[in-house]
Amino acid sequence: MNPSSRRDFLRKSAMLAAAAGLYPIAAKAENLFILPQNNFQLPPLPYAFDALEPWIDRETMRIHHNFHHNAYVANLNVAFAESHIDVPLKLEDLFQYISAASPKIRNNAGGHWNHVMFWEIMKPAGKKEPEGALLDAIKAQFNSFEEFKRKFAEIALGRFGSGWAWLVVNDRKRLNLFSLPNQDNPLMDVADQRGTPILCLDVWEHAYYLKYQYKRYEYVDAWWNVVNWDEVMKRYDEAMKS
Repeated sequence: MNPSSRRDFLRKSAMLAAAAGLYPIAAKAENLFILPQNNFQLPPLPYAFDALEPWIDRETMRIHHNFHHNAYVANLNVAFAESHIDVPLKLEDLFQYISAASPKIRNNAGGHWNHVMFWEIMKPAGKKEPEGALLDAIKAQFNSFEEFKRKFAEIALGRFGSGWAWLVVNDRKRLNLFSLPNQDNPLMDVADQRGTPILCLDVWEHAYYLKYQYKRYEYVDAWWNVVNWDEVMKRYDEAMKS
């Protein structure tokens, strides 16, 4: 462990936190970090590789999880080892100061965290739409659930190159739709729009190309059939209470 590297990183993190009004003193920022004891691990999918068929095929899910997601996990462990800085207690904590980390940590931390969320907000044979407070909020802001889906698809299709489409609860407790490039997410201090993510869609080509080729619009349309609205509603309720 390089004490100088650790101090420099935490000092910059604390300065960023203080500027954002989150942590007034460096000691509180330091408490977010621990010595690296356990490597990040690839979590298993919460369903079988073929569980989302015919909407997302088995081979895409296998390659996406076992190779793409696994690569982010492996590279994240290497990035922390190379950087000689402490591993965060939670990646959500690190995202608040991700601009102080290396691009390798930023890209792979985002890739790992985003994919964990992506697997969790999908499931086979889920509800066709949300219920309760989330559905009410969607209808209040977008006039109808169908109009919300149209605008979300527009965001997903409008992302040039690789990235993600996001539905978040913003700091005014309102829903907001936007996309971010690469593996950035709305919790990162580098994101041009921020909020608490409750729904996300991976629009990297590796998420759909085996089945849909260049037809991203077909992938986006099919994806609605596997959204885990129970999980999304839970995330919405938690975001509204925080």
